Amino acid sequence: MEYEFSMTPEFREEVKKDLKVKEKANAEIKDTLAIERTSFANERTFLAYLRTSLSLIIAGVSLHQFFNSTVSMWIAAFLIPLGIVIGGIGYRKFAIKRALIQHKRDAYVPAKQMLALLKAEKSVQMNMGQQ
Repeated sequence: MEYEFSMTPEFREEVKKDLKVKEKANAEIKDTLAIERTSFANERTFLAYLRTSLSLIIAGVSLHQFFNSTVSMWIAAFLIPLGIVIGGIGYRKFAIKRALIQHKRDAYVPAKQMLALLKAEKSVQMNMGQQ
């Protein structure tokens, strides 16, 4: 079942312009959401490092408390610092990526603003060329 309808050429052009405007708006929304997804992924990765770190520290403490022997002390002495180091590495990676994401977020200029900047720059250049 096909629908047939006729449009005037003027109406067709108006519809095309509206669709292009909506397409640009959708592209800006996609860019903004991509930045947010990246930020959330960075947080999830940090939480995974933190979870691993805490698991190692708790395993070391529990092992030493329940099995109070020389071997358990040495294993705990290995696991606890390892957990602390992994937590530090995770935080360092998180902080570096967070700064990079923030830099990208600050540098992002939506298409509407970019178009306005380009038009302003062009008009300034045209005014200087006329003088």
